[in-house]
Amino acid sequence: MKTVRQVLETKGSTIYSVAPESLVYDALLLMAEHHIGALVVMQRDNMVGIFSERDYAREVVIKGKTSKTTTVGDIMSVQLITVSPEDTVEHCMNLMSGKRIRHLPVLEDDKLVGLLSIGDLVKETIAYQEFLIKQLESYIQS
Repeated sequence: MKTVRQVLETKGSTIYSVAPESLVYDALLLMAEHHIGALVVMQRDNMVGIFSERDYAREVVIKGKTSKTTTVGDIMSVQLITVSPEDTVEHCMNLMSGKRIRHLPVLEDDKLVGLLSIGDLVKETIAYQEFLIKQLESYIQS
């Protein structure tokens, strides 16, 4: 099973972020533009939260707020669970499943170096299983 570092090398480590004072509407536009489900919330060089589609649904839509008057800082998730580049895909999947989260910031020496989504990990898990199946088929045929 690959490490987070290996997944980021393949996926890339582009991180899209917004400031806490950004309007939710502007954050949603950025997410739509890049076809992503979450943004890291940064204040200067410090990660202070994550804003996701789930936050929007639960904290804006359901509560009758508007995206053009609510800031990201008002509704972002601040209880952040992070991983390191040395963690395995399996460890990350277990964390996401157990904590019921969809995004994991990756920190190295307290610096944000990437963001993994559940989709990134599922894709990697499927590729690993396909590899194992081919190895087993090759072993059986020999």
